[in-house]
This record gives sequence, C-alpha cells and structure tokens, in this order.
Amino acid sequence: MFLLAMTTSAIVGIVVGVVAAIIVIGLIFGLLPIKIWFRAAVSGVRISMARLIGMKWRGIKVSPLVDAYISACKAGLDITIDELECHVMARGNVLKVVNALISAHSANMHLSSETARAIDLAGRDVLDAVRVSVNPKVIETPAISAIAKDGIELRVKARVTVRANITRLIGGAGEDTIIARVGEGIVTTVGSALSHKEVLENPDLISKTVLGKGLDSGTAFEILSIDIADIDVGRNIGAQLQMDQAEADKRIAEAKAEERRAMAVALEQEMKAKTQEMRALVIESEAEVPKAMAQALKDGNLGVMDYYGMQNMIADTNMRNAIGGNDKNSKSTTPKGKK
Repeated sequence: MFLLAMTTSAIVGIVVGVVAAIIVIGLIFGLLPIKIWFRAAVSGVRISMARLIGMKWRGIKVSPLVDAYISACKAGLDITIDELECHVMARGNVLKVVNALISAHSANMHLSSETARAIDLAGRDVLDAVRVSVNPKVIETPAISAIAKDGIELRVKARVTVRANITRLIGGAGEDTIIARVGEGIVTTVGSALSHKEVLENPDLISKTVLGKGLDSGTAFEILSIDIADIDVGRNIGAQLQMDQAEADKRIAEAKAEERRAMAVALEQEMKAKTQEMRALVIESEAEVPKAMAQALKDGNLGVMDYYGMQNMIADTNMRNAIGGNDKNSKSTTPKGKK
C-alpha cells in the first residue's frame, strides 16, 4: 500500500509538473514574440528579443513590421529597424514604403527612405507613385467645349501621358489640376482660331500650345505628351447668340411700342375729358344767355328792335342750315316763352 501510495503521488506530481510546464511555455510564447524572432533569425536578420518585447508593449504590430524589415534587408536597402518603427508609430504604412523602396531600387531610381516615408505620411500612395514614375500612365480628359471666333463649337478630348515626379510629389497638385490646365489650353487654342476649320485641319496646334505653357509646373507629374483623341463639331453658337439677340431686340421693341400705345390711349382719354369739360362749360354759358338778355332788356341796355333783329338773324341761320341739310345741328337760341 505504501508503494502504491508513493507511485500515485509520483504520477500526480509528474502530471502537475507537465501541466505547469505547458502553462509556462504557453505564457512564454504568448507574452514573448518567439515565433517572430525565430522567423527573423532564420531569414538572416538580427533583431533582439528585448526590442521585439518593447515594440509589443508599445502597441506596435510586430509581425508586419518585421516582415517589412526582412524584405528590405533581403532587397539590399539601407534602412534600419528604428526608421520603420518610427514610421509605424507615426501611423504610416510601412509595407507600402518598403515595397516602394524595393521597386525604386530595382528600377535604379533614387528614392531615399526619408522621402518615401514623407510621401506616405503626406497621404500619397508612394508605391503607386513609383509605379507611375517607372511606367507612365495616360490621363484622358472629358469632352471639353470650346468656341472658335466664327462661332462654331468644338468638343475636344485629349489623352495626356504623365510620369510621376517624385521630388514634387509632396505638396504638388494632382490629376485634377492637370485636366483643368489642359482644358484651359484647349479653350485658349480653339478660341484664338479664326475658324473652326483651322483646328480640324491642324489638331496638333492644340498640343503645341498646351505643351508650350508648361502646365506641369507645381504638379506632382511631368507631362510627356498630349494627344488629341477626338474632335467633334457642335452647335453654331454664334448664330444662336444672334438669334437670341434678335429675339431680345424684338421684345424690347414690342415693349416700347406698347408703352407708346398706352401713352397715346392715356392722352386720348385726357383730351376727351377736357372736351367734355369744355362742352359742359359751353352749355353752362349758353344757359346764362337768356338770363343776361332778360337783365339787359330790364335794364334798358338792349332795345326791343335789337332783340327782334337778333331773332331774325337766328331764323335766317336756321333756314340756311335746313336748306344745306344741317337742320339737325340747327338749334334755336330763343328763350322759352319769348319770341
């Protein structure tokens, strides 16, 4: 029984020791980046365990950083682990920086690690910039509308071949600026042509004018060539403008004529009102005549014979008007009750 108890205790001790060893080994592998250190050592890159632990405690993703450093060392780049660690802590993309440096080194391009890291931190895609610098790309502009001096519209499409300029990538303008400047050059060239036929016959005029302006200054690209892809004839803008002007002149003339008509109608109404006013005054004056004659007879300023002579004259006038066919206009001015 004693031996059995001793054997059981030994077995329990061994099991506990094995479990403790497993736990310790798990903690070591969990806390210490042994796998990453081993991968670097196998690749021929020396990185101390203390540095790896320090990077892990600083919250740096150790595996991508070590992989990037291994790639850089294998490509023969002159870069240190400290530079990559600083770039990661500055929120940079260390893999793109290393790949860009490897691509530039393979293409015999001069690109320092400081420049590559600065380009990446500026928000540019440094790897794409290196690729465009090695293999130029084509930027196709949209259809740009321009009008020649004869009033004909031309819609021009251009293909701009550019190469990335690494030295001006930081702070340099992008593709939108290139497209805008090329569009400005197209509008200037077409607008200075006397006829749209000149541009159709010599489309290289646009390329020469645009290239002569140095449109790539201040941009992150170097313009290699500008090719005119397509030219379409659009509307006759000059004729359309003349038609619009004629329509506007017509409306102005109609408005002025309407104004003159309204003024004439107003003047006519005013004259009618004045005529009616004068007629009222005449009628009112005629109504005062019998009173004045009666007062004159009463005062002795008018004799009876004078009165009868005036009546005879009025009768003769009415008779002549009747003979002449104007009896409807003849009115006796003899006061009522007096003959």
